[in-house]
Amino acid sequence: QVHLVESGGRLVQAGGSLRLSCAASGRTFSYSMGWFRQVSGKEREFVASITWNGGSTYYVDSVKGRFTISRDNAENTVYLQMNSLKPEDTAVYYCAAKPYTGGYHYTHPGNYDYWGQGTQVTVSS
Repeated sequence: QVHLVESGGRLVQAGGSLRLSCAASGRTFSYSMGWFRQVSGKEREFVASITWNGGSTYYVDSVKGRFTISRDNAENTVYLQMNSLKPEDTAVYYCAAKPYTGGYHYTHPGNYDYWGQGTQVTVSS
């Protein structure tokens, strides 16, 4: 069982930066990790994922070049560095975990087994 807790979301002006953190209660060394976001009334959207060893990352086109996903397996923590934020990045951001040690990047929410409670990111124009 893995328990995930996100933090770092807040109100920020357009063009600003935020770093989200996702702390895991159990060892997630052998887990693929992902970040998703959701706006009220819309489906949960894939943002980024990272393989179990941090060797590969994958991003949705709308955040490429602006967001960076990383992980520290010693600290059981995954990060999402968000730069050049835009109002359309406003959403609740969720961290997700999937026990998987392969190199494929899963982008559908249904592929992930564990979820955090989410953290609100609001970007003002």
